[in-house]
Amino acid sequence: MIDLHSHTLHSDGDRSPAELFAEAKAAGVTVLAVTDHDTVYGLGECRDASEAVGVRLVPGIELSCELHGREVHVLGHLIDFESQALGRLATDMLAERRERMERMVGLAQEMGFSGVTMDRVIAASGGENLGRPHLARALVDCGHAQSIKDAFDRFLHTNGSLWVDRLRLPVPEAIRLVHDAAGTATIAHPGANGISRQELQALVGEGLDGVEAWHPEHPPNQAEAFVRWAEELGLVVTAGSDYHGPGVQPDRHLGDRTLSPERFAALEDRARRYAPEGRRPPRAR
Repeated sequence: MIDLHSHTLHSDGDRSPAELFAEAKAAGVTVLAVTDHDTVYGLGECRDASEAVGVRLVPGIELSCELHGREVHVLGHLIDFESQALGRLATDMLAERRERMERMVGLAQEMGFSGVTMDRVIAASGGENLGRPHLARALVDCGHAQSIKDAFDRFLHTNGSLWVDRLRLPVPEAIRLVHDAAGTATIAHPGANGISRQELQALVGEGLDGVEAWHPEHPPNQAEAFVRWAEELGLVVTAGSDYHGPGVQPDRHLGDRTLSPERFAALEDRARRYAPEGRRPPRAR
């Protein structure tokens, strides 16, 4: 099974790289992309974990972007995670996310949520890429929410009482960053973000490589439409579970959405366009 969308505790997942790849092995996943939000810092650990269990790593990233005034995400696959440009971006994003979290924790304290501190959020995250699931965990631990889902539903959803907006890249800039790192750029879960065929067509002109047609939030008829649009527009198709771990999304599982070997080969072929001097991006050995 080939699953091209997952997260670790280096962004908003609740699994370490070792735990994630052990679960992938147990689930029968043979190829797994790790696409943490706006960071590549966990991919070295993921490479080691993938080698330890014999599951192939596809190095990736999920970039927070803006398109026509709304948030969308761009997946980078088969990237060189030692790319200087991505490293600089990850460093900038870490600083921005910490500042954002400090503001969110401040809002929680103003609302009288006792015990919710930056130290507690950092402990929930492992101290690196701070996101809403880590604040949600702090709210649960301090008795202000029943579960992470409850924390999101009541406080942390977009425009919720603890919501603070975050930095987002223009989609064309994200595509260029991924290509500079020798990877392919794909629109993540386009159905969840209301991406139209016209918008996909315009992004083809910016160098977009593909679309994530199969995703847990896409019903079958919607997935079929994205496959059809991809074929009409000359895009490759990807699939992924968008797995974050049971503590974040207990209804999702590794391998829930998978890609055929033939479509994965097409993605690899696409990546060859961007590898400098014909070299392929680093892969698990």
